[in-house]
Amino acid sequence: MSTKRDILRILARDARTASTEIATQTGLTVEQVEQATHEMEAAGIILRYKTVIDWDKFGEERVFAFIDVSVTPARDKGFDDIAERISRYPEVHSVYLVSGAQDLRCVVEGISLKAIGDFVARKLAPLDRVTGCTTHFLLKKYKDDGDFFLEEEKDSRLRVSP
Repeated sequence: MSTKRDILRILARDARTASTEIATQTGLTVEQVEQATHEMEAAGIILRYKTVIDWDKFGEERVFAFIDVSVTPARDKGFDDIAERISRYPEVHSVYLVSGAQDLRCVVEGISLKAIGDFVARKLAPLDRVTGCTTHFLLKKYKDDGDFFLEEEKDSRLRVSP
């Protein structure tokens, strides 16, 4: 249903958008928006509402890494069981099955480079069927999940008055 798609697109951009604003943008009534939203929550289409935070601006340093993992697939399970196992670690933000030289790409968070290194060495690499890991540390975030993390350039031109 395209109206549900419209609601989802609005909420994906800003989860705090009020039902009245969504109704105005979609041409639905507030009741229709709220009913559709509740249905999508119950069906597991809307999993949660999320706030995007620029932790650097807040002053709390966090280190992120992309870890490419090579895995031997299991008979009748493929990569699903090992991906689920990796997903359960609290350091792991995301796990994706990808094409290319490696099988899984994980996004991992730690308080330092050493913490991520320890996670890879002590938890990830020793897992059965993991045959290799390649770690890429995030150096600077420019855009994430559609949100820009760039400082806006200040307009340095002089004001002109009539």
